[in-house]
Amino acid sequence: MSYKRTSAENSFLIWDGDCAFCSRCVQFIQRRIRTSAKIVAHQKTDLKVLGLTTEQCNQALQWVSSDGRIRSGSRAVAELLKTATGAWPVLGVLIDLPIIRLFSSAIYKLIAKNRQHLPGGTAACALDSPD
Repeated sequence: MSYKRTSAENSFLIWDGDCAFCSRCVQFIQRRIRTSAKIVAHQKTDLKVLGLTTEQCNQALQWVSSDGRIRSGSRAVAELLKTATGAWPVLGVLIDLPIIRLFSSAIYKLIAKNRQHLPGGTAACALDSPD
């Protein structure tokens, strides 16, 4: 089975620039994962043009593909990995498989809910969610 890297031209990974934990994750991506996608804090882009809201971006990582398709959370991570060089696309395909997606989505939500407690996290990272 071959894994063809998808194009990231004019695709965006949108993250919460107010979250220190997210900033650390983006720094990792920029150092280790080669992609032509634009990686932008939601506070520094026109969300309306991308079809996103501030609330969506505060709750989860967002991927906007060049054709306007939007993926959130673990699916955004999978899409980013699929556009990368090296072995990353294989991991992107794997974590987006239907059965594995259930687990990757649950793990993403657990991390997002507790990101203020993770390395690099601060009180500003906490999500405002009704529980």
